[in-house]
Amino acid sequence: MLSGFEKIVEERILKAQKKGEFKNLPGSGKPLVFEDDCCVSEELRLAYKILKNADFVPPEIELKKEIKQTEDLLAGMQETSDKYRILKKINFLIMKLNSIRNTSIKLEMPQPYTEKLVERFGSSHSNTKD
Repeated sequence: MLSGFEKIVEERILKAQKKGEFKNLPGSGKPLVFEDDCCVSEELRLAYKILKNADFVPPEIELKKEIKQTEDLLAGMQETSDKYRILKKINFLIMKLNSIRNTSIKLEMPQPYTEKLVERFGSSHSNTKD
Protein backbone atom coordinates (compact mmCIF):
# COMPACT_ATOMS: atom_id res chain seq x y z
CA MET A 1 0.00 0.00 0.00
CA LEU A 2 1.40 3.38 -0.98
CA SER A 3 1.40 6.39 1.33
CA GLY A 4 -0.20 9.64 0.18
CA PHE A 5 3.14 11.14 -0.85
CA GLU A 6 4.27 8.00 -2.69
CA LYS A 7 0.93 7.87 -4.50
CA ILE A 8 1.35 11.47 -5.71
CA VAL A 9 4.89 10.75 -6.88
CA GLU A 10 3.81 7.60 -8.69
CA GLU A 11 0.95 9.44 -10.43
CA ARG A 12 3.31 12.21 -11.59
CA ILE A 13 5.81 9.69 -12.93
CA LEU A 14 3.09 7.85 -14.88
CA LYS A 15 1.76 11.16 -16.25
CA ALA A 16 5.28 12.19 -17.38
CA GLN A 17 5.81 8.78 -19.01
CA LYS A 18 2.58 9.12 -20.97
CA LYS A 19 3.66 12.59 -22.17
CA GLY A 20 7.01 11.13 -23.29
CA GLU A 21 9.06 13.32 -20.96
CA PHE A 22 11.50 10.48 -20.25
CA LYS A 23 12.43 9.91 -23.89
CA ASN A 24 15.82 11.09 -25.16
CA LEU A 25 17.25 11.81 -21.72
CA PRO A 26 21.06 12.16 -21.50
CA GLY A 27 22.60 8.72 -21.06
CA SER A 28 19.47 6.96 -22.32
CA GLY A 29 20.25 3.38 -23.29
CA LYS A 30 23.66 3.45 -21.60
CA PRO A 31 24.69 1.69 -18.38
CA LEU A 32 24.33 3.67 -15.20
CA VAL A 33 27.54 5.05 -13.72
CA PHE A 34 27.52 4.91 -9.93
CA GLU A 35 29.74 7.24 -7.99
CA ASP A 36 32.03 5.78 -5.37
CA ASP A 37 30.69 7.35 -2.19
CA CYS A 38 31.92 4.67 0.21
CA CYS A 39 34.07 7.23 2.04
CA VAL A 40 31.05 9.40 2.85
CA SER A 41 29.04 8.43 5.91
CA GLU A 42 25.64 6.96 5.10
CA GLU A 43 23.82 9.84 6.83
CA LEU A 44 25.52 12.41 4.56
CA ARG A 45 25.36 10.67 1.17
CA LEU A 46 21.98 11.98 0.08
CA ALA A 47 22.74 15.49 1.33
CA TYR A 48 26.11 15.53 -0.48
CA LYS A 49 24.48 14.26 -3.68
CA ILE A 50 21.92 17.06 -3.54
CA LEU A 51 24.66 19.60 -2.87
CA LYS A 52 26.77 18.23 -5.72
CA ASN A 53 23.84 18.44 -8.13
CA ALA A 54 23.46 22.09 -7.09
CA ASP A 55 27.20 22.67 -7.78
CA PHE A 56 27.90 23.18 -4.08
CA VAL A 57 31.16 21.87 -2.64
CA PRO A 58 31.12 20.26 0.84
CA PRO A 59 33.00 22.23 3.49
CA GLU A 60 35.71 19.55 3.85
CA ILE A 61 36.54 19.70 0.15
CA GLU A 62 36.59 23.49 0.18
CA LEU A 63 38.96 23.44 3.17
CA LYS A 64 41.23 20.86 1.51
CA LYS A 65 41.43 23.09 -1.57
CA GLU A 66 42.29 26.09 0.57
CA ILE A 67 44.95 24.11 2.47
CA LYS A 68 46.52 22.97 -0.82
CA GLN A 69 46.51 26.51 -2.23
CA THR A 70 48.04 27.87 0.96
CA GLU A 71 50.72 25.14 0.95
CA ASP A 72 51.54 26.04 -2.66
CA LEU A 73 51.81 29.69 -1.64
CA LEU A 74 54.10 28.71 1.25
CA ALA A 75 56.38 26.69 -1.04
CA GLY A 76 57.10 29.76 -3.16
CA MET A 77 57.81 32.16 -0.30
CA GLN A 78 61.27 33.41 0.64
CA GLU A 79 60.63 35.66 3.66
CA THR A 80 60.72 33.70 6.93
CA SER A 81 58.20 35.91 8.74
CA ASP A 82 55.73 35.45 5.86
CA LYS A 83 56.32 31.70 5.92
CA TYR A 84 55.60 31.61 9.64
CA ARG A 85 52.35 33.57 9.16
CA ILE A 86 51.22 31.29 6.32
CA LEU A 87 52.15 28.19 8.30
CA LYS A 88 49.98 29.39 11.18
CA LYS A 89 47.15 29.76 8.68
CA ILE A 90 47.73 26.21 7.38
CA ASN A 91 47.68 24.85 10.93
CA PHE A 92 44.44 26.70 11.62
CA LEU A 93 42.83 25.35 8.42
CA ILE A 94 43.94 21.80 9.25
CA MET A 95 42.60 22.13 12.79
CA LYS A 96 39.29 23.39 11.35
CA LEU A 97 39.16 20.51 8.86
CA ASN A 98 39.89 17.94 11.56
CA SER A 99 37.21 19.41 13.83
CA ILE A 100 34.42 19.23 11.24
CA ARG A 101 35.29 15.71 10.12
CA ASN A 102 33.70 13.11 12.35
CA THR A 103 36.52 10.58 12.24
CA SER A 104 39.10 8.82 14.35
CA ILE A 105 42.07 10.86 15.52
CA LYS A 106 44.27 8.39 13.64
CA LEU A 107 42.70 9.55 10.36
CA GLU A 108 43.03 13.27 11.03
CA MET A 109 45.26 15.37 8.82
CA PRO A 110 48.47 16.11 10.76
CA GLN A 111 49.65 19.64 11.38
CA PRO A 112 53.27 20.47 10.52
CA TYR A 113 55.64 20.04 13.47
CA THR A 114 58.03 22.68 14.80
CA GLU A 115 61.13 20.56 14.06
CA LYS A 116 60.15 20.30 10.42
CA LEU A 117 59.68 24.07 10.32
CA VAL A 118 63.13 24.71 11.74
CA GLU A 119 64.65 22.34 9.17
CA ARG A 120 62.74 23.92 6.31
CA PHE A 121 63.08 27.59 7.22
CA GLY A 122 66.56 27.54 8.68
CA SER A 123 67.84 29.21 11.82
CA SER A 124 66.55 32.71 10.90
CA HIS A 125 63.16 31.85 12.47
CA SER A 126 64.36 33.12 15.86
CA ASN A 127 64.59 36.68 14.48
CA THR A 128 60.97 36.85 13.30
CA LYS A 129 58.29 39.00 14.89
CA ASP A 130 54.61 38.05 15.22
